[in-house]
Amino acid sequence: MSQATKIFLDKTLTDLNDSGLKRELRRLSGAQGREIVIEGRKVLNFCSNNYLGLADDARLGRAAAECVEREGFGAGASRLVCGNMSSHQRLEEGIAEFKGAEKCLIFSTGYMANVGIISSIFGRDDIIFSDRLNHASIVDGISLSQARCQRYGHRDMDALEEMLKPSGSFRKRGIITDSVFSMDGDIAPLDQIVTLAGKYNCLVMIDEAHALGVMGEKGKGLAEHFGVESKMDIQMGTLSKAAGSFGAYCCGSNELVSFLINKARSFIYTTGMPPSVAAASLAAIGIIEKEPGRRGQLWKNTRYMRQAFKHMGFDTMDSQAPIIPILLKDSNTALEVSRRLFEEGIFITAIRPPTVPQNTARLRLTVMATHTQRDLDFALQQFKKIGKELCLI
Repeated sequence: MSQATKIFLDKTLTDLNDSGLKRELRRLSGAQGREIVIEGRKVLNFCSNNYLGLADDARLGRAAAECVEREGFGAGASRLVCGNMSSHQRLEEGIAEFKGAEKCLIFSTGYMANVGIISSIFGRDDIIFSDRLNHASIVDGISLSQARCQRYGHRDMDALEEMLKPSGSFRKRGIITDSVFSMDGDIAPLDQIVTLAGKYNCLVMIDEAHALGVMGEKGKGLAEHFGVESKMDIQMGTLSKAAGSFGAYCCGSNELVSFLINKARSFIYTTGMPPSVAAASLAAIGIIEKEPGRRGQLWKNTRYMRQAFKHMGFDTMDSQAPIIPILLKDSNTALEVSRRLFEEGIFITAIRPPTVPQNTARLRLTVMATHTQRDLDFALQQFKKIGKELCLI
């Protein structure tokens, strides 16, 4: 390594550390569940996206193990080069049926799905309207597409319409939004977005990563919640959160999926998902569909926690999902609260810039269906104690 490079790396890391922004990996032993072991310490897990508690569900493990016996472990190569394995096809058919879509295509990760979808469909002669708080994968996909991008104020439909009005000269127009915003826990006004899209002839793409299994009567996502499934052009989502598995999907028309198979570089040039992972994901979709009680318990726990935090005086922003941000603003304060909670047996990671805007550092608490009433009450007791000690409430 050159001396100049070493100086650059050392200074960057020192600056990050001094500003409370340096991140480090922490070792987790065992499975992801409501209770986990971090660096040898057993703690309650309140920062996982494992909303329905399926990440350590034995049925997913059995489905994966049985698939390994049938199909082996690796996919060998890109699905276009080495063949579309039967588990891939079964998962795509299962998701399409569950979502009520003509067709589905699976990707290896949500990041790869968003980057591949957006960069293949949009180009230099197009314009994309993107919520200011959209996920980084959407931001990067737009950048790779080289389309014109206009970011509207978070959930601000008046601002969006003002941007749409003069945009008629572009070849294609698209509105892209998260469904549930992963750091704030609020939801997109998808019904209003659909209305504007129809008025101004726009394609609509929604990222259902944090909504699949959580939102809607049957857990299909925010499009189901608002009753606008038939008006969605592109429904993307992930299988690594409520589904407890790994990978991502894109649902839409037959033509859309055929287009992506031929044009989405993050699909074409990537080895296929391990078939066992696809089998586990399909098992998870079946559980989401057949066990609505899990989702009911998740929302019962969520409402209880949100109400308790508000009563204590914590700022939970405008959370409308099992993601409950505890706004603390200062990064070092967020780190200190996270550290003290860990000492008491509660694991919640401090979220700091650049993941969130400056002066909006927070703890991002996520509720799970498998949290017991005792878990919830213990967490609230510790928040109240630490909040008073640090004069936060």
